[in-house]
Amino acid sequence: MALTGIQIYKHLPKTNCKECGFPTCLAFAMKLAQKQIELDKCPYVSAEAKALLAEESAPPIRKVVIGVGEKQLEIGEETVLFRHEKTFVHPPGITLQVEDTLGADELAGKLKQAQAAGFERVGQQLRLGLVMVKNTSKDKTKFLQAIDVAQQNTDLPLILASSDAAVMEVALEKTAANKPLIYAAAPDNYEAMAALAKKHACPLTVCHAGGLDKLAELAEKVSGLGVNDLVLDPGIHSLGTTLAQLTQARRAALKKSAKGLGFPVMVFAGPPGIDPQQETLRAGVYIMKYAAVIVLRSVENWQLLPLFTLKQNIYTDPQQPLQVEEDVYKIGEPDENSPILITTNFSLTYFIVAGEIENSKIPAWLLIADVEGMSVLTAWAADKFNADKIARVVNTCGIKEQVKNRNLVLPGAVAVLSGEVAELLPDWKVMVGPREASNLPKFMREQSV
Repeated sequence: MALTGIQIYKHLPKTNCKECGFPTCLAFAMKLAQKQIELDKCPYVSAEAKALLAEESAPPIRKVVIGVGEKQLEIGEETVLFRHEKTFVHPPGITLQVEDTLGADELAGKLKQAQAAGFERVGQQLRLGLVMVKNTSKDKTKFLQAIDVAQQNTDLPLILASSDAAVMEVALEKTAANKPLIYAAAPDNYEAMAALAKKHACPLTVCHAGGLDKLAELAEKVSGLGVNDLVLDPGIHSLGTTLAQLTQARRAALKKSAKGLGFPVMVFAGPPGIDPQQETLRAGVYIMKYAAVIVLRSVENWQLLPLFTLKQNIYTDPQQPLQVEEDVYKIGEPDENSPILITTNFSLTYFIVAGEIENSKIPAWLLIADVEGMSVLTAWAADKFNADKIARVVNTCGIKEQVKNRNLVLPGAVAVLSGEVAELLPDWKVMVGPREASNLPKFMREQSV
């Protein structure tokens, strides 16, 4: 049975040092009991208490790592049902499934497409997470050949899918050093698959389509065999059934400490032959509702862009928006007479404004004010993007030493600040730009800035 906050408190140092971020040790203990914080946030907890409270401090959903190196995928370790409660931690791995029945050239083409798939958005590189190689042929030789083609054409972590433990053992001899995800331990082969996962120290999928109770029971059996890095697969169902099971599994793990469900969950976005649009729509639902690995049968750019964007938005900490550093940024190759604009450090704002300046084909200097990652209007309403802040950035960022030009363009949404800014910067001509960034190219071409 999970310890209560009071029981945990008895093992804490009771110094009320506040270094954990909470006013008292009791408040920290209560959060620890709710699994909303980790024990290592307390700098003075004793080794004995750490050993005793290790289970209490572990996240309710186990962290699992697939692959090695820079592109390894970390999933799980989630602590909340809703991102506004705290944040979602590890974005799901969007996965391409390929089958060993494909010809070598077609297979290589799909894998090269997976390797190249991706976009840059607000300064982040958005990529596929995994490739699943499925032993559809049931032939060991074809499966091994497909794995060879995969390793030659992509460095993404692999999921190896075969129900035959003997075939899987040979495949793992070639790939275990790269820590692929083994798919899958089912009721008829879980002992053999668990032995392979333990021998090669690879994560293992546990699959049971008979409902969450049976899935949890099977996961506990596998865990009892010494394999704890597990991923759960509830089987392919309708969208409604899968959504319900994902939600129920997360709630049971977080609210009821259901050990058999305390692992990340993988899903297939659709059955064979599904329309790609339907597959993409399903994948979007699963991103929002708790899937840690989402398997697609095709990864065209038109599918991936909305999925990557949704994933990025859902897995951004709502309390810490994406932001860029306060600084002077060169757009193009500006000189001492180039235009000077200013905006806030919310990443989306920066990249939209910078993109529109680039579209104008006019090199410019873009000043960024640190407003804790807020957009222009939000920062203005919070009194964080005000005349004093703008004047301070202009005076301290070093722009005055780089230009002769003394024309400063404010965002049109804060035109009300222009008078105050002009008073604080008497040597500058303060101009008001357009309200919408999309109008910047026309504004810069028509105005002498």
